[in-house]
Amino acid sequence: MLTSTYIHLAGITESLERQLWQQGAYDWRTLLETPNRWSIAEPYRTAVLQGAARSLDALEREDYAFFAGRLPVCEHWRALPEFQHRTAYLDIETDGSTTVTVIGVYDGTEVRQFVQGDNLDAFPDFIHQFALLVTFNGLHFDLPMLGHAFPHLVFDQLHIDLRPTLRRLGLRGGLKRIEQTLGLMRDPDIEGLDGWAAVRLWQAYRAGHTTALETLLRYNREDVVNLKPLAELAYQRLRARLLP
Repeated sequence: MLTSTYIHLAGITESLERQLWQQGAYDWRTLLETPNRWSIAEPYRTAVLQGAARSLDALEREDYAFFAGRLPVCEHWRALPEFQHRTAYLDIETDGSTTVTVIGVYDGTEVRQFVQGDNLDAFPDFIHQFALLVTFNGLHFDLPMLGHAFPHLVFDQLHIDLRPTLRRLGLRGGLKRIEQTLGLMRDPDIEGLDGWAAVRLWQAYRAGHTTALETLLRYNREDVVNLKPLAELAYQRLRARLLP
């Protein structure tokens, strides 16, 4: 879907983007291979042709920042397939206040977790390898909390916040409710846990109950792993709705 996108180019509106699709310019290569085919008035014609060439070059170089800085954040979902191999599904747990206790990151294959008092400080160096972040309510919770925990950490990646993204599809409520609506199941012994339960588990761990941390990490693991099928579902449904 990213290679069919034009709204990140200067002056190009959603209406003009749809006009290009209706003419058959479904991707940048097609547009550039037959530049005289398209009915585009100046100055938009030059903006589209030059912008498509720059976009193609940026994608070949995997320059995610090029797209993150130009594409409206609500449209970052379009980049999921192109940057799937460098996507981090991310979720944090806290102590109920301003302290981050656990950070979970799923790269589509394995889960890496960072724990307060253990290896939390390794997170900033680790996250830099990713081009795209997927969260649930991360714009308003996870990333601001991480910014507080790591003041020098800059998130310049593309970012799909699934909460507003899924809302566009009529899927509202918290992560667990949406999972249940879509039939995504969790292990029975942690199925009823929520964010406040995660706070209590951390408190129990700090009080000396080591098994509480194991449960907390399993809960966090389910959070990040389930973000992947939700992101893929959102992408497929939004793409089907958007492209003619």
